[in-house]
Amino acid sequence: MFATPLRQPTNASGARPAVSIDGQETPFQYEITDHGYGKDAVKVLHVSRKGPVHTIQEFEVGTHLKLYSKKDYYQGNNSDIVATDSQKNTVYLLAKKYGIESPEKFALMLGQHFLNKYSHVEEAHVHVETYPWQRVCQEETKSVNNQGQGSCNNFTSIDNRSLHNHAFIFTPTALHYCDVVIRRTDPKQTVITGIKGLRVLKTTQSSFVNFVNDEFRSLPDQYDRIFSTVVDCSWEYSDTETVNFSRAWQTVKNIILRNFAGDPQVGVSSPSVQHTLYLSEKQVLDVIPQVSVISMTMPNKHYFNFDTKPFQKIVPGDNNEVFIPVDKPHGTIYAQLARKNISSHL
Repeated sequence: MFATPLRQPTNASGARPAVSIDGQETPFQYEITDHGYGKDAVKVLHVSRKGPVHTIQEFEVGTHLKLYSKKDYYQGNNSDIVATDSQKNTVYLLAKKYGIESPEKFALMLGQHFLNKYSHVEEAHVHVETYPWQRVCQEETKSVNNQGQGSCNNFTSIDNRSLHNHAFIFTPTALHYCDVVIRRTDPKQTVITGIKGLRVLKTTQSSFVNFVNDEFRSLPDQYDRIFSTVVDCSWEYSDTETVNFSRAWQTVKNIILRNFAGDPQVGVSSPSVQHTLYLSEKQVLDVIPQVSVISMTMPNKHYFNFDTKPFQKIVPGDNNEVFIPVDKPHGTIYAQLARKNISSHL
C-alpha cells in the first residue's frame, strides 16, 4: 500500500543510541535501522452540501508515524505511542473540521497535524486512494426508449443542467492515489501522486519492427498490431504551493491518453511502447512545471491472432478479426524522466 522508497532509514548522523532491555543505552549487536507503525485502509466519505448541489469524496487512507524513540520496541514502553485507533479518529475529525478538497491536500493536512500535535513524532507518511465517483449524467437518467439520442461524456463540465445534483456513478477507469511524507528535519514535504490501472487498447497504428534478430528470436516484425496496456504512473512535485492537484492529475491522464490514441479521427502511430511512454512523460514535464520527475510502467497486454489456416473450409482467407487475449507472460516497459539536477523519492 505504501511506496517503499519513501520510507528511508535514519542516516547514521541522526541515529540515537540503542536502548537495552534493562533501560541502558548500550550498543547491541543488532540495531533497528527502520521502524514505524500506523493505521491502514481507513475508509471515509465526505459530503459537501452547498444548497441542492452536493459533492462527494470517498478515500481510503493510511497513516504511518515514525517516532524518535524506539523504547516501545526495546523496552515495551508504550508511553510515546499515538494509538492507531487515535490515528483513525484523526482522519474522521479533520475531515469533519476542515472538509476535503483533494487527496493531496488532505494528506498534507493530516501529516502536518501529526507533527504539530506530537513533538516526539519524527516523520508522518500518509497514503490516500480515491474512489472514482462521478456525477450521473442527465442522459443516463432518461427512459430506455430515449437511449442513443444523446450522450454526456464530459464529466468535468460544471453544467448543473446536465449533471445530477446529488446522484453519482462509480467509474473505475483509473485509480488516483498519493503519498505524502513530512519529516521534522526536512522543511520540504514529499508529495507523490499517481495513476494506477489505466487500461487502454487500440486496434491499429502500432508496430514493432527492426529489433534484434538472432538465434533466440521467434517473433516476426509486427507492422500493424493491437496495442493494449495498463498504465501505472507516478510523479513527484517540486512545488506544492502553486499547483492545483486535481487539475494536474486530470492533465497527466489526458496526456497519456492523447499520446496513446491521438486524434479521434486520425489516430497516432506508435513505433514502440517505449516511444509512446517517453512522449507522454516528456509532455507532462513540458506542461506541468511543478512536476520534477515522472515514472511510468506500461506492461504489454497481448492479443494474438487466432490461426484460421487449418480451418480454411470453414472460414476461408486471412483472419484479422478474432484474437486471443494472453495475459501471461507479458513484456513490461518502464522509464523515469526527470528534470536535470533534481533528486527525487520515486
